[in-house]
Amino acid sequence: MIWVYALIGLAVGLIIGALAVRLGSSKFREQEAMKRDLEKNKAELEEYRKELVSHFARSAELLDNMAKDYRQLYQHMAKSSSELMPELSAQDNPFSYRLTEAEADNDQAPVKMPPRDYSDGSSGLFRPVENKES
Repeated sequence: MIWVYALIGLAVGLIIGALAVRLGSSKFREQEAMKRDLEKNKAELEEYRKELVSHFARSAELLDNMAKDYRQLYQHMAKSSSELMPELSAQDNPFSYRLTEAEADNDQAPVKMPPRDYSDGSSGLFRPVENKES
């Protein structure tokens, strides 16, 4: 019976000793502090990302409003310059170019022709054999 009590005491002592070493260890405390810092930094990073997305969304909205206001101002100046100074030639009038309705609604300049991403004829490896020069 004494052996049983001794084994139980030994097991309890080992468990208490392991807990004391684990909780008292400076490395364990450093690890826990690093975990807390990591979680704090992750939360700050996520908050920063949300602020950044919000900032760029608001900036895009403001730029869009500014572009619309600029188009309206330009159209107003073009209309009033032609009405107030009809004798002024188109070359001398700085507002002679009027935006069409399509251009006024579009944020980009009109594209006359789409860019070509290919060549006219075949060249290199894929040219037929009879067309290759020797």
